[in-house]
Amino acid sequence: MPKAGIIYNDTKPVACRVAKELEDKLRMAGWLVATATGMGGMLGCSVPGGLICHTPIDRLAPPGFDPEMQFAVVLGGDGTVLSACRQVAPPGIPLLAINIGHMGFLTETHWNRLPQALEQLMNGQYEVEERTMLTVQVFRHQDLLWEALCLNEMVLHREPLTSMCHFEIEIGKHAAIDIAADGVIVSTPTGSTAYALSAGGPVLMPDVPVLQLVPICPHSLASRALVFANTESVRIFPVNPNRLVMVVDGNAGCYVLPDEQVRIERSPYSAKFIRLQSPEFFHLLREKLGWGVPHVAKPTSVDLT
Repeated sequence: MPKAGIIYNDTKPVACRVAKELEDKLRMAGWLVATATGMGGMLGCSVPGGLICHTPIDRLAPPGFDPEMQFAVVLGGDGTVLSACRQVAPPGIPLLAINIGHMGFLTETHWNRLPQALEQLMNGQYEVEERTMLTVQVFRHQDLLWEALCLNEMVLHREPLTSMCHFEIEIGKHAAIDIAADGVIVSTPTGSTAYALSAGGPVLMPDVPVLQLVPICPHSLASRALVFANTESVRIFPVNPNRLVMVVDGNAGCYVLPDEQVRIERSPYSAKFIRLQSPEFFHLLREKLGWGVPHVAKPTSVDLT
């Protein structure tokens, strides 16, 4: 018997209703169905002197979500999709993202088109697009304090009302670089259209095997975004007397103290997005971000009489 999963945002009544309807349809069609909320993929927080609060990456999959599952459907906005990616990436389950939110940049279709999407799913009429994910870890000496699976970006920045930060950053075996800024972003190609874009970084095609480092409000005209191979690991050493704040995928994270370091590398797990038609990245940029929209035509000549 084929097996499918449903992950939904249980704070949205529409998502709860659609999840129940979808579960009933799949069961009537002879499918085994496992359900979970997106809360299981939300990142915990860690505070100095408190308990370390995070779920290890290899234990993020909800009960019943295993490699035998043919696909999972996530119902919600981009935040729920990011959470679901962390839940299904370790067992390698392809994910169909249905928009019940606002922007829906990561989603494939809207919930009012779910009947057609479900038919394609059950008939196997789709492609799977893989997206790079990151493993983000915080260490004190050799002790692992916190870790997270990341699809968009890791942001390390100063707290409000504190001074500019200094970072010593090592990328692979290259010489360390020093950056003075309000913070730094390490982003995947998927995250290049999120916070990294707002901070002045370039848009990266999803299938390009690179990562990028983007300073936030740097104190130098020479500090600009750097694109590098995703085979390179990154280590960030804060050179500050005060603690910093790290946020992953805009969700949650932890404080980073002066004697700690952040390690980032390409994850062995990837996000597998189900595409009901061939992916068209430029169309997505135009539809969601207004990129490449034609300008109003100018007159070829002007009559000055």
